[in-house]
Amino acid sequence: MKMVLSQRQREELNKAIADYLGSNGYNDALEAFKKEAEMTGEMDRKFGGLLEKKWTSVIRLQKKVMELESKLSEAQKEFIEGAPTRAKRTPTEWIPRPPEKFCLTGHRATITKVIFHPVFSLLVSSSEDATIKVWDFENGDYERSLKGHTDSVQDIAFDHHGKLLVSCSADMSIKLWDFNQTYECIKTMHGHDHNVSSVAFSPSGDIVYSASRDKTIKAWEVATGYCVKTYKGHREWVRMVRVSADGTLLASCSNDQTVRIWNADTNECKMELREHEHVVECVSWAPESAASAVNEAAGGDNRRANHQGPFLASGSRDKSVKIWDVSTGQCLATLVGHDNWVRGAVWHPGGRYLLTASDDKTLRVWDVAHTRCLKTLYAHQHFATSLDFHRNLPYVISGSVDQTVKVWECR
Repeated sequence: MKMVLSQRQREELNKAIADYLGSNGYNDALEAFKKEAEMTGEMDRKFGGLLEKKWTSVIRLQKKVMELESKLSEAQKEFIEGAPTRAKRTPTEWIPRPPEKFCLTGHRATITKVIFHPVFSLLVSSSEDATIKVWDFENGDYERSLKGHTDSVQDIAFDHHGKLLVSCSADMSIKLWDFNQTYECIKTMHGHDHNVSSVAFSPSGDIVYSASRDKTIKAWEVATGYCVKTYKGHREWVRMVRVSADGTLLASCSNDQTVRIWNADTNECKMELREHEHVVECVSWAPESAASAVNEAAGGDNRRANHQGPFLASGSRDKSVKIWDVSTGQCLATLVGHDNWVRGAVWHPGGRYLLTASDDKTLRVWDVAHTRCLKTLYAHQHFATSLDFHRNLPYVISGSVDQTVKVWECR
């Protein structure tokens, strides 16, 4: 096979060969070569060592090409398996995939929160239109609306069995709803002096925690509706409060750019986590299944760290998500990729992934162990405000300023 070189390239190659022969003492060959190639005059300095240089760089480039080719084939494999043909993925690795299964419309303002019912195939959404709506996520049907709040409903939560729903609102009230039969409001709790932004049940279901723009967190007895504790320490609006799985700790986040960990029983603040550079919008306790992925992320260079946890994720207007070891107060990992405020974060029940919703209109699936974004879903026409992951069925839901609730199937 004859290689096609231009006249100039041929002359340069000849000079490089001549230099190589000369510098290695192959003088007879050099003379014969010069004669056959009709080379005259002195050797040019710039051809010194050129042949060796080219030779070694070709080997380097070959190595690089091989690396890139293997990366490409990996990516292609990932891409093909990401399609519905899924290879041997187990449910712990299933993630939401576009397009959405349902797009639910009916709210007349921003969706503030979406949550799954723990038992039935229902999801519940709250909105700035002051209503709470109930939908069936398996067939996309609208079921009913719960009305009673007089201003934006900011957050909703179920007790462990899904028999009670709690909601809170900018009307400064907290309401308990019977979710078993009547869907009536059975209690209204007053006590905050400003917009109530967040509510959560204790694991036992006998306490409701609330967070407010009045800078406090309160604990309410479900049986009596009395406020039994107030947690003070945040210097600004408290955006969210969430209870640890065993009920002993509360995590809260605030416009004061901190996350605080509280002893639920004594209302003392155990620690203040300060690494975010803007309002912290959301917090989410990691399931126990996340421990190994978090330790891998914290170890770096594939070395496993040895953190006991519990672990907590926080999302902020600084566009980042941070993962904390709550026993030490250490920030173990920072996930960067969203182009706007992070509004919601929820762990995959399998513990390997964290899902986030953002004002960049996307949902992102993070591979925690490798601290990278595994998948981006261009989910909504406007800011994505909230999301939830079903604890034992392959579904994710999201809500948005575009007034829609979307149901995503995982595979």
